[in-house]
Amino acid sequence: MAATLQPAAELPTAFDAPDRAAQLSALLTGAGVAALDHTGWIRVTGGDRVRWLNGMVTNAIQDLAPGEGCYNFVLNAQGRIQGDLTAFAQSDELLLETDLHRLPGLIAILDHFIIMDDVELSDISAERKGLDLAGPRAAAILQGLGLLTAQPQPLHLQTATCRAAVVDLIHAYSPLVDRYELWSDARTIDRIGEELTAAVAVPMSPEALEDLRILEGTPRYGTDIRNSETARDLPQETGQTRALNFSKGCYLGQEIVERIRSRGAVHRTFSGFQLDGSLPTAGTILTGPEPGADGRPVGELTSVAAIELPEALSPSGEMRLALGYIRREALADARARSLPLRYPGGVATPIALPWAFGQPSGRPPG
Repeated sequence: MAATLQPAAELPTAFDAPDRAAQLSALLTGAGVAALDHTGWIRVTGGDRVRWLNGMVTNAIQDLAPGEGCYNFVLNAQGRIQGDLTAFAQSDELLLETDLHRLPGLIAILDHFIIMDDVELSDISAERKGLDLAGPRAAAILQGLGLLTAQPQPLHLQTATCRAAVVDLIHAYSPLVDRYELWSDARTIDRIGEELTAAVAVPMSPEALEDLRILEGTPRYGTDIRNSETARDLPQETGQTRALNFSKGCYLGQEIVERIRSRGAVHRTFSGFQLDGSLPTAGTILTGPEPGADGRPVGELTSVAAIELPEALSPSGEMRLALGYIRREALADARARSLPLRYPGGVATPIALPWAFGQPSGRPPG
């Protein structure tokens, strides 16, 4: 009797995934696979699609050749971030990848600015199912399955064939380990998911992938990049210069982005932190090195994790890391004086990310 194929969304449980630390170890030394069931897609068609989208986002859409992609912010007129997306050019359409739960709001923002343009937006998320394959062995596994013949450039989308079905293969952004996304119809992705686990790609839980994200130092929209009445972030504050193109011409919010660039800096910046003490919650305020009431607020932690690593990767075992924002002058002072910042229950030392294994504990970013 043929084995029953498991849905890709059930990979972490259907294949008896190891614990969180072992999953992260696989991501850092081998390969891990997970369902991309929180990712959505927008198809942009129409003769004005390139010109129109180029005027809506922060990166250079008009420079993309078919198959090429770029990461973008969507801003309001005040330059505040309203959303993010990765755009991929195709011969007769643009494909926009974003968070599935934020997709309706993003479509509403974009649709508001279609006036007399020949542009149509379509939510095609239900037509596509995806897998995330990450780790140093990811490319070799894909090559062994015949899905990867040549190493694509980062943020390139190329097509492969699997049992007569077309598979979109994306070399995804990841500053720490190699990462690929595979997209096709549900049946094809289910089959590929089974083959990947048979090729020793360990099923991943959301928690292990979150540990990897924090080790990378990659901010997430809705968690580290926020749009609310109290926190509306500017592009340069996030440290994600990969989303910005300063020579593309006008786009919504461009005046503010250019003013920040020409005047030199924003008041705060995104950073990684190594924590010593109790594990705080997201939203915890950082204060200066002065103890007690004299410590002034200088930052905020937005993502926090206690990350357990094998001794071969980190002799210290568990690391307590965080992502967040810090005022630039406080960061400069912490570096110059080698003094940690404070939070209730511990101290936080700014560090460079992505994490460099073997980096001395408490060493500030260079």
